[in-house]
Amino acid sequence: MVSLTIIIPVLHEQKNINSCIEHLKSIQQKNDTLQIIVVDGSPTQDTNKEINDSSVEKLSSKPGRGIQMHTGATHAQYDILLFVHADVFLPKDAYTQIEQTLKKPTISAGAFSLSINTKSMLLKLIARLTTLRSRLFKTPYGDQAIFLRKTLYNDIGGYKKIPLMEDLELMRRLRKKHYKIHILKQSVVASPRRWEKEGILATTLRNQFLKTLYTFGVNPNILVRFYQTDGTEKRVQNL
Repeated sequence: MVSLTIIIPVLHEQKNINSCIEHLKSIQQKNDTLQIIVVDGSPTQDTNKEINDSSVEKLSSKPGRGIQMHTGATHAQYDILLFVHADVFLPKDAYTQIEQTLKKPTISAGAFSLSINTKSMLLKLIARLTTLRSRLFKTPYGDQAIFLRKTLYNDIGGYKKIPLMEDLELMRRLRKKHYKIHILKQSVVASPRRWEKEGILATTLRNQFLKTLYTFGVNPNILVRFYQTDGTEKRVQNL
């Protein structure tokens, strides 16, 4: 039996949100207890208006994944927090894997390996390199479905209100405090849509450049000026 809160930050995800929710419930085992929270960063709440499942909690916040995920976490009922993007699908035994991982006293947080729903060999290579990097440096991205206990999340202050790099910043704080982060062998399946829309090579080079600048201490509020997708959404894709 697993009890966990799933937090989904969204911005203009009308086409994906219901399939995402259906998927999260479809892998639920008989005795699992889920609290699903969708946090819409759009002032029009266009994604929340499309949700068909009345059991889903719909919240609003200012746009920005860090802000939205922190808003969701403050409403969590259960001690296990799982942060999922609307275009990412989890493995069938995801909830059991999360619970078993966090039961280990030496592990404080975790994420899944990454795969991308694509025939592109380049994107498949990017997914493998992303997984390898996250295992080596213990800095998974949000697309890898990060999870940790709410008590720990609150202790370290949760996601910061920064426009991007929120996942890397959170992992950096965990590592500085010597919390162990585990990357599971099981993979999530992410959508290739943003790479396909903006170009694989251009997206990869730009994101690597921005992450390098962030590593050397450049403020995310400066970096965000160079990164913007879909007109309003600010996001860094894997690798």
